[in-house]
Amino acid sequence: MDKHMARRGFQVLVGLLLVSMGLIACDGSSGNDSTSEPNPTNEGQALRELLKLPDHFEIPAIPDYNPLTQEKITLGHRLFYDQRLSGNQTQACASCHLQELAFSDGEITPTGSTGHVLVRNSQGLGNAVYHSTLTWSNNGFVDVEDQLKVPILSDNPIELGVIDSVQAEVLARFDSDALYQRLFQEAFPDSESGATINKIVFALASFMRTLVSGDSPYDRFLNGDSSALTEQQVRGLRLFNSEKMECFHCHSGINFSVSYRDSRTDAGSITFPFFNNGLYNVDGEGSYPAVDQGLYDLTLDPRDRGLFRPQSLRNVAVTAPYMHDGSLATLREVIRHYARGGTLTESGPNAGDGRLSPLKSGLIRGFAVTEQEIEDLIAFLEALTDETFINNPDFSNPFEE
Repeated sequence: MDKHMARRGFQVLVGLLLVSMGLIACDGSSGNDSTSEPNPTNEGQALRELLKLPDHFEIPAIPDYNPLTQEKITLGHRLFYDQRLSGNQTQACASCHLQELAFSDGEITPTGSTGHVLVRNSQGLGNAVYHSTLTWSNNGFVDVEDQLKVPILSDNPIELGVIDSVQAEVLARFDSDALYQRLFQEAFPDSESGATINKIVFALASFMRTLVSGDSPYDRFLNGDSSALTEQQVRGLRLFNSEKMECFHCHSGINFSVSYRDSRTDAGSITFPFFNNGLYNVDGEGSYPAVDQGLYDLTLDPRDRGLFRPQSLRNVAVTAPYMHDGSLATLREVIRHYARGGTLTESGPNAGDGRLSPLKSGLIRGFAVTEQEIEDLIAFLEALTDETFINNPDFSNPFEE
């Protein structure tokens, strides 16, 4: 067999692997299931251009009540970085979502504008608009607009701290600024009022929908550049898609998460997956630490203890630490957690063996793994880092221009 034939055989093998494991749909496109073949309309093409979407990405779901415009994106971009959007003018959305970290913050858990330490790790915002639910563990937040009100308005915990007593003052800051007067008018030309919380939320949601990451080495490999991944990264891809490690069961599709929808996804087929991955088992009955038991805190259903949404793995190498509480510092620790089939906490108030949790997902079974396999898998996960995304000037701080 000559080198050309060997190389071609290797490409076919990898292509079949990707198709079979759900990283490429059966029609040859990438992504999760949609209801029909792509059929670009003039409106759809305009949206693709406005969002600057890679060709292998679908248009994200955009609610009819907040149609996307460039003017809203421009306003939302500026608001995202403006500390005047916090009650005490000390923080912005960007304080906990740094572009160079794929819009995560590198902290175990963030600290709000008044010093309140939150209990959940700040997620990266890249491709967040493709999730079927927003936040770590809430089955009621299905649009970005739903979720954004929490960090802005919540008083427990306080994040940006735009609570009732300071809301008028915060809005006045924008109404008294000539640039913002123009930006709000351009973004909402049919409104005679100035800044409102809803307008701020709609503008921020519009900007967030532009935070699409799709130019990693993996994407280039997916689109036909067989040299984009190293041999080690391809070995890691095979491990990722193997029944031995089973990563792909929770992290499949173009966004590497089974929590997925786009503008073509039929409403009746959307799933809202949450899993207990055996990170804790504090009482031997599957409970997580009382400070945060995941979906259970919303539903109060004992079966929901420790249920959290599978995150996207895009840019995962730059979004450490990991898990909902930031308790695992490195990708190696994450792989060891899954290889063991759950984490053993030997002492302290959260002591328990997650491997023995009766609520743990049946997908978390544990597996034998060598150091070489760990290195290969980490190498593949590093291939999901999109340098274009984390350096894109369209997303950078407009106050530093």
